[in-house]
Amino acid sequence: MSPASPALSPDAEHATFHLAPGYRIELVASEPLVQDPVAIDWDTAGRLWVVEMPGFMPDIAATGEHEPVGRIVVLEDRDGNGVMDRRTVFADGLVLARSVKVLSDGVLVAEPPNVWLMRDTNGDLRMDTKTRITDQFGRLDIDVENNANGFDWGLDNRMRTAGQSRLHFQWKAGSILAAPSPIRGQWGTTHDDVGRTFRNTNESALHVDLVAGEYFARHPQLLRTRGSYERLAMPDNDLNAVWPVRPTPGINRGYQAGVRRADGTLARHTSVCTPVVYRGDRLPADARGNVFVADPAANLVSRITLREEGVTLRAAKSYANAEFLASTDERFRPVHLSNAPDGALYLVDLYRGVVEHRLSLTTYLKSYIEAQGLLEPRGMGRIWRIVQDGVARDTSPLAIATPQALVATLSHPNGWRRDTAQRLLVERGDASVAPSLVRLAREATDERTRLHALWTLDGLDAITVAHVEAALSDESPHVRAAALRIAERWLDAPTPALRAAIEARAEDADARVRLQAAATLGVLPADDRKWEALARLLARAGDDPILIDVALTGARGAEGTLLARLVRLRDVDDGPLGERALPTTTSPTGARSAMAMLAATMYRGGRDADAQTWLARTADEAVPAWQREALMHGAELGILGAPIPGQLPPLPALPGTACPTCPGGRQSAGGDYAFEWPAAANSYTRPGNATPPLRLARAPETFLRLAAQDTPLGKQAAAVLTRITWPGKPGDEAAPPPLSPVEQTRFDEGRTLYEAMCQACHQADGRGQPGRAASLVGSPIALAGPEVPVRVLLGGKEGTTGLMPPLGAGLTDAQVASVLTYVRREWGHGASPVDPALVARERGAGKSRTRPWTDAELMRSTPRM
Repeated sequence: MSPASPALSPDAEHATFHLAPGYRIELVASEPLVQDPVAIDWDTAGRLWVVEMPGFMPDIAATGEHEPVGRIVVLEDRDGNGVMDRRTVFADGLVLARSVKVLSDGVLVAEPPNVWLMRDTNGDLRMDTKTRITDQFGRLDIDVENNANGFDWGLDNRMRTAGQSRLHFQWKAGSILAAPSPIRGQWGTTHDDVGRTFRNTNESALHVDLVAGEYFARHPQLLRTRGSYERLAMPDNDLNAVWPVRPTPGINRGYQAGVRRADGTLARHTSVCTPVVYRGDRLPADARGNVFVADPAANLVSRITLREEGVTLRAAKSYANAEFLASTDERFRPVHLSNAPDGALYLVDLYRGVVEHRLSLTTYLKSYIEAQGLLEPRGMGRIWRIVQDGVARDTSPLAIATPQALVATLSHPNGWRRDTAQRLLVERGDASVAPSLVRLAREATDERTRLHALWTLDGLDAITVAHVEAALSDESPHVRAAALRIAERWLDAPTPALRAAIEARAEDADARVRLQAAATLGVLPADDRKWEALARLLARAGDDPILIDVALTGARGAEGTLLARLVRLRDVDDGPLGERALPTTTSPTGARSAMAMLAATMYRGGRDADAQTWLARTADEAVPAWQREALMHGAELGILGAPIPGQLPPLPALPGTACPTCPGGRQSAGGDYAFEWPAAANSYTRPGNATPPLRLARAPETFLRLAAQDTPLGKQAAAVLTRITWPGKPGDEAAPPPLSPVEQTRFDEGRTLYEAMCQACHQADGRGQPGRAASLVGSPIALAGPEVPVRVLLGGKEGTTGLMPPLGAGLTDAQVASVLTYVRREWGHGASPVDPALVARERGAGKSRTRPWTDAELMRSTPRM
C-alpha cells in the first residue's frame, strides 16, 4: 500500500509551499548532498556547515538511536549560482550531535553530554583533532527533543544555549569557558540587535531574557523569575495560534477534541522551535527585527512582529489567520532557521515523516505513523533560502583580511556580518584596534554599531573605566544598559566615581536602564550603600514584578538586610528595632509588593535568625498595619506555598478545557496578573505541601500569640504555622521515614531526570500548567500507592488536565523508580519511595495495554501512601 503522504522530489515539494506575498523560496541543497539535517552554521567563506542526525528515530522504537552515525558536513557552492554542489564530511561517528558553531580556532560541536572543539589542522575540511570543553552539556539518555543545544554568539560575547543545558560558553583569552545558566527553552536560541536573547518551547511561541539569564542562576531560592524567559503575547492576539494549509492529524493529541479545528487543522502550536530574529538586509525593511519560528508538526513557519513597550516587548502574529510559510506536504519539517552572510533567511527542512521522539509518542500517533507509511524513506533533507522578490543576495566576500576591515564591518547593515566581525576581532585578540573601537563607541550614529564597539572592547579586555563612564551617558538606553553590564568587571572594588555612576543609573529616566541597574547593583560589595541603592530602586517601583525579581537575584542570603533597608529599619543597641519613615515618594502598594516577595524569598532560604526576626515583626502591633499585611503575605508565599502574584497568565488551553485556577473554571487569554492582596483571612488555600516546612531552632513565641487571636491576621498566622516546625512543637505530624542511602541516591538521580524530561511541562516547582500538565504538588495520583504513578509513567494518562505521554516506556526500571521517588519526596511530599522491582512488575503486567490510563481507572487503585 502506498503512503498517504508520499515523499516528494524537491521540485514537487516546492509546489506545495504557500509563502507571504513579496517573497520567494529557493532550493539551496537536497539529498543526497544533505541528509537528515537538523542545524546549520556559516563560515567566513560562505560555506554551510550542517549537523546531520540519521540516528533520530530510525524506526518507531528508535532502535539503535545511540549508534555513532551522526555527522558534521560542509556544503560549498563552487560555481556561485546559489545552489550547493560539493559535500565534505568534516566529522562522523557522532551520537545524536545537534549543534555546530564555526570559530576561528575550530568548530564547536554539541554531542551531549559532550561539547567538543574540533579542528582541521591541514585545511582539507576534515576534523583532525578534538578537545572536550565539557561533559556536562545535557545527557545522552534523555529525550532528543529536549536535550542541550545551541551556540548563539551574542553581543556580550557569550554563547547562549537552550534545552536541558545549565551552561553558556564564553571565549576568553584563547579559551572557551563554561559558566552556569538557568535551563531555558527547548530547541534554538537567537538574539536581537541590542543583545536580548530569545527562545521558545513546544506550545509557547516566544520568550525573551530582558536581562541576561545568568543573573537568575546566582539565586536558587527565587520564587519567581520574571524578566528571565519572559513569555511574550499581545492581549488581543493569540501568539500561539497556527494556521496550517493542510489537515494535521499526525500530532500526538490529534484525537482530542479542540486540538484541531473543524477543518482538521491544528489550532495552536505543539512543537514550535528554532526562533530567529531576522537581522539581515535583503528582506523587506518591515521584516528586520521580526522573529521567525518554525513548527514542524504543523508544517509551517510563523512570523512575529515585536515592539518595545516600557521595559518589555509586545509580540503579535504578523498575519491575520495566515502564516508566513506553510506547506501541504506532511513531510515538510522546518527544524532550524538562520540569518546568513548574504542577508537572506535560511530554513533547514528535515524532510521526513516522523518528527516525534519515542519517549513522547502516544499510541494514537504510533498507529497513525504506521497506517500512513511515514516511517520511510529516511536519509532525505532540504535547505531552503527565502528571499525578497526583485532583490539580489549579497554575494560579496566578508572583509576579514585586516583588523581595520573588521572594525569597519561593525557598521554593516547585515547583523550576521556585524556579529561575525565582532567575533573575529575578539577571537584574534588584537588590541591594536582599540582606538578605532573607542571612536566608534562614541561617534557612530547607529546605536547598533556603538553596542558592537563597546562589547568588542570588552571582549578584547581593552575596555577602560573611562570608556564605560562615557557610555553610561549615551543617548541610547540600550548602550547605557550595556555599559552597566560591562562595568561589573570592576565592581569588586569600584572607584568612588564609577560606583556613583552605577548608582545614578538606578535613577535613570528609562525603565530598561533601571532594570539593568537592578541586576548590576547585585554585583556590588555587600555593604550599606548596596542595600540602600537597591531599596531605593524597589521603593520607586516595587509593584513591578520584573524589577523585583531582577533586584532579588543580587540579594541571595541577604533578603533580611534588604528588607530592613526597604522599610527603613535600623538596629538600636541592645534594644528593639526602631523605624524610620519611608520616603514620601514611595507608594505603600508598591513597597508592600516588594516587601512581600523579599520576605517570601527570605523564608524560602530557611535561615533561622532572619525568620525569627521577621515573624516577630509581623506580630508586632506597633508596626504599621500595611507592613504587617505585606510581611504576612510574604509568609504565605514562602512558607505556606500560596499562589505567587505577578505571574503571567497561563497559556491558553484548548477551547473548553477545564482550568480550576481560571475565572469561571475555564481557560482564556488575558493580560498579566495584577498583584492582588487578600481581602480576608485565609484567602489562599494551600495547594498541598507546596514547599518544605520551615524548620526553626525554637518556637516563634510572638507569632504564636498572634496566631491565637481571632482576627484576620491571626487566622492567617495560624495557617502559616501549619508549615513551621521546631523541636517539641505540640501535635507536629510525624516526619516521613528518612530515605536510605540507596533511596537518596535514587532521589538525586530522579531530580536530574525530572529536570531533563518533566520540568518543561510540570515546571520546576511541580505546579504544572493549566490545560497542559497537571500539578504534581499534592497530586492524589502522584502520591497514591506507588504502582499508580508507575502506571502513568509507563502507559500514559489522558484527562482534562492534558495528555501525559508514556515517557517511562523508554526509560529503565531504575530510571522510572528514581524520577517517581523524587516527585514523591520533593515539594514537602512524604510519600514512599519507589523500588525498581515494582516498576518491573507493573511493566510486565501492562504489556498488553494499548491506550492511556484515565483518572477514574487509576483512582480505583490503591490508597495514598
